[in-house]
Amino acid sequence: MDLLEPEAIAGAVLEGLVAQHLRAWCDYAPGNQRLFFWRTRSQVEVDFIVYGEECIEAIEVKNSVRIRPEDLRGLKAFAADYPTARLSFLSRMRERLVIDGVTCLPVEEFLRGLTPSGWPGSGG
Repeated sequence: MDLLEPEAIAGAVLEGLVAQHLRAWCDYAPGNQRLFFWRTRSQVEVDFIVYGEECIEAIEVKNSVRIRPEDLRGLKAFAADYPTARLSFLSRMRERLVIDGVTCLPVEEFLRGLTPSGWPGSGG
């Protein structure tokens, strides 16, 4: 990644913002969940994995308004190994969608729904 390009900087900033919120959520929400990332030997990866006794969440973040099939590749690979995981794709899109079992939603909606008592879309 060339951090001299504005798009790369904006993408890193967006990922960092999500990381900060997820770290705080792990610390303040009930339970003992922890934050990880996931990468295969073939370099397929998922930005964030929230893992605990009662949850396994895989989250990919992209600084874009469109979803490309390759954007969901890491989440689908993760789901093949961990079929009970909830999968989320966060971006600057405007509307929530579900594509092949992946909940795609605006990053702002996700962050606003991330509270110590609940997870976005979980009803908690």
